[in-house]
Amino acid sequence: MTFAGVRELLATGEMRLLGLMPRATNFTFLAEVSGDVGTVLCVYKPRDGETPLWDFPEGTLHRREVAASVLATHLGWPAIPVTVLRDGPHGPGSVQLFVDVDPNEHFFTLRDTRLDAFRPVAAFDVVANNADRKSGHCLLDAQGEIWFVDHGVCFAAAPKLRTVIWDFVGDPLPPDLCAGIAQLGEDLASGALRDELSDLLAPEEVDALAHRARALARSGRYPAPASDRAYPWPPV
Repeated sequence: MTFAGVRELLATGEMRLLGLMPRATNFTFLAEVSGDVGTVLCVYKPRDGETPLWDFPEGTLHRREVAASVLATHLGWPAIPVTVLRDGPHGPGSVQLFVDVDPNEHFFTLRDTRLDAFRPVAAFDVVANNADRKSGHCLLDAQGEIWFVDHGVCFAAAPKLRTVIWDFVGDPLPPDLCAGIAQLGEDLASGALRDELSDLLAPEEVDALAHRARALARSGRYPAPASDRAYPWPPV
């Protein structure tokens, strides 16, 4: 099934809940979505199941999940499963294609052998201002693809970057990543991408996203932690 086909199926197919996902901070359901083109498993995070946070507007985490997928699709990296905004059995929420992964693998187990594979997501997290990149948000599927999930606390206007991936501090951005980020800064000035993200984020958050993209492209290097609060807890 094509990317567009999966996205359309997730957005319009009939959803059936299969159960709650274990160890999730917010209400997170495993579900299946069915349509004329087939059936896929997905992860449904309803707005009304979100735990309120003091530093993010209430009821916005699911929109940030979708915005992360939109941004990654535009850039072409990192690998974030297709995610859409739609109504489900418990109201509006994010619906993300389920990826079958090895539960024993995550950033800390993969770092020694696959470190360079994390350069794109490290840059993405700077631009998206990811406040919670845990090791367990980096997943390995049976084909060796590394996927990245849980982006509900991205895109704040104020600096909040917290991640376990600080291995590249001071390194030059790979040229293709730097070029993509520079183009992103231009694309966020006006046009389709800005319009799509403006439907998901506050205006000041889209402006801050554009500012971070331009600043990172100008520096051309992975930044250092800005404070001693630059690591999420728990780290996995």
